[in-house]
Amino acid sequence: MAVTTEEFGSTIALDGARKARGNLTQNRIRWMVLALVLGFGLVGGRLIQLGMVVPDSTIEGQARDVITATRPPILDRNGLEMAVDIRVPSLYAEPRRIIDVEEAVRALRTVLPDLDEDWLRTRLTGDKGFVWVQRELSPAIQERVMRLGIPGIDFITESKRFYPGMSEASHILGSTNIDNQGIAGIERHMDTEDVALLQELGLARGNALAPVELSVDMRVQHVMHEQLVDAMTRYKAIAAAGVMMDVHTGEIVALASIPDFNPNEPATALVKDSFNRITAGIFEPGSIFKTVTMAGSLDSGAVQITDRFDARYGIRFGRFTIDDFHGKHTILSLPEVYKYSSNIGTIRVMQAMGKDNYRAFLTTMGFDARVQFELPEMRLPTVPKELSEVGAATASFGHGLSVSPLHMVTAYAAFVNGGNYIAPTLYRRDQAEASLLYRRVIKPETSAEIRYLMRLNALEGSGSQMNKAALGYRVGGKTGTAEKVVDGRYSSNKVTNFFGSAFPLDNPRYAMVIMVDEPRAENPQSGTTAGWNAGAVTGRIVQRVAPMLGIAPDFSEVLDDNLVPPQLR
Repeated sequence: MAVTTEEFGSTIALDGARKARGNLTQNRIRWMVLALVLGFGLVGGRLIQLGMVVPDSTIEGQARDVITATRPPILDRNGLEMAVDIRVPSLYAEPRRIIDVEEAVRALRTVLPDLDEDWLRTRLTGDKGFVWVQRELSPAIQERVMRLGIPGIDFITESKRFYPGMSEASHILGSTNIDNQGIAGIERHMDTEDVALLQELGLARGNALAPVELSVDMRVQHVMHEQLVDAMTRYKAIAAAGVMMDVHTGEIVALASIPDFNPNEPATALVKDSFNRITAGIFEPGSIFKTVTMAGSLDSGAVQITDRFDARYGIRFGRFTIDDFHGKHTILSLPEVYKYSSNIGTIRVMQAMGKDNYRAFLTTMGFDARVQFELPEMRLPTVPKELSEVGAATASFGHGLSVSPLHMVTAYAAFVNGGNYIAPTLYRRDQAEASLLYRRVIKPETSAEIRYLMRLNALEGSGSQMNKAALGYRVGGKTGTAEKVVDGRYSSNKVTNFFGSAFPLDNPRYAMVIMVDEPRAENPQSGTTAGWNAGAVTGRIVQRVAPMLGIAPDFSEVLDDNLVPPQLR
C-alpha cells in the first residue's frame, strides 16, 4: 500500500495546532497563578503593614486618657463639696474631612464669633486628623454647632473642674489647667502625690477615685473670708489675710487671702497682688513676735514671770536709739512689758537670754526654714544666720526679719498647746496621729505663762478691741504694727498690721493670725494700729465661729481670775 504526502500532511497540521493551544492554555494558567500569588502577596503584605502600625492615641500631643481623666472630689471636714468634676463638650475638627474650609469658617463664626477668622481658617486647612477648635463649651453652644452640620466637625466630652464656693477657698484649692491638671494649691499638691499617676495609668476615669477630705471647715472659711472682705472696705486696706489652726492636731480650719481669685477662671489668679499672703508672703511681723521672745526667754530660765526690767530710757546702739512707741519710761514687770508692748523691755528680756541662745530658739521654732505644708506657694523666710547686738535687739520685737503668717500661727499653736510644735496640714489628722509628730519646743509651765500673758493683753492691753468684739469667749493675743520700708526708710504712714491669738485660753483649741495691710482709721475716734483693725477682725471672727466649733460663751469672771491672777496683773 502506497503512502502519499497528502495523506500525512493534514495529520501533521492538526497535531501542531492542538499542541499550540495546549501551550497557550498552560501559559494562561501560569499567568493566572502568578497573578493570584502576587495579589495574595500584596494583600498579605498590606495586612502585615497595617498590623504593625501603632494607632495614634494622642490628641495634639496629649494622651487621650489624660485629657478625659477625672480628678477626685475635694470635700471639707463636714463632707461639703469644695471641688468636683463636671463633664463638658469640647469642639474639635478633622481638617482632612472638611470639604469647604471657607464655608466651615463662616458657619462656625456665626456661633463662635470670638474665634479669629484667620486663625480658624489656618486651623481647618490641611490633612491633619485632629485639631482643637474650642474647648469647654456649654451644651447650648454644642447644640447650635451640631445644627450647622459641618462635615469634619465634632465634639469630645472632657472633665472640667468646678468649684462651688467660687473664690472663698481659692488659695487653699488652687486651680487646674484646661487639661484638668493641678497648677496651684492643693490641686497641684495632689498631682505631685498620686492623682497624676492614676491618670497616666488610665485609672482615673469615671467616678472611681475616692473623695479627698480636707481639714477645712467651710462654715468657718466662709466667715473668715467675709470678714476679710469687710476689713478691706472698712479700713480701706490694700490686702487682708487670715489663718486658723487646730493647736492640737495642726489641722488648718480656715485660710484666706484677699485679693483672691475665682478658681473657675484660673486666669484671674494672675491679677496683681492676688497671691497667698499666708504662705507665699513674708513680712516683718512687728510686735506679735514679742510672744516668741517671751516664750524663749521664759523657757530658758533666764527670766521669770515676776522679773522687772528697766525701761526708763531708750537703748543706744551706736548712733541709733531704740525707744518705745507707747513710752512708759519706767521700770516694768515682765507682764507689763508685754501688755504695754515695750520695745525697751523686750530687748532687756532678750538680752537676759543672750543673743546666741535667742537665735538658736528661732531655729527651734522653725523660723529659718519653710513650714512643712502641702501648698506649693511658699517662700523662704529671711532671718539672719547670725544676729549682731542691734540685730538681735530689733528681732526681739519683730523687725529686721521676715516670716510668713503661717510661721506665726504655727508658733502660737505650740505656745498655747502645752509646748508642742506640730506642722500644719490641710488634710484630716486626729490627735493620736498628731501626737506622734509632736516636737517639744517649750515646757508646759512656759506655755501656761504665755497663755496668761496673751489673756492679760486682751483684758488690759492692746487686745482690748478684740476682747470687746469677742465678748464671752476667752481669747488672748498680741498686736503687731510693722512699719513698711519705703525708699529705704521705715514709713509710719504705711504699716502692715497683725493680730496673733488663741482661744479659748482656759482650754486652748485654736490659734489664729489676722493681717490687714495698709489700713486707714475706720473713723476719727479710731486709730490705725493693729488693735483697731486686725484685733477687731479677730474678735468678730471668734464671736461668729466659736459656736460652730462647739465652744459656748461663758461670762464667768472666775475663768479669767484663774487665767490671769489679779496679783500678777
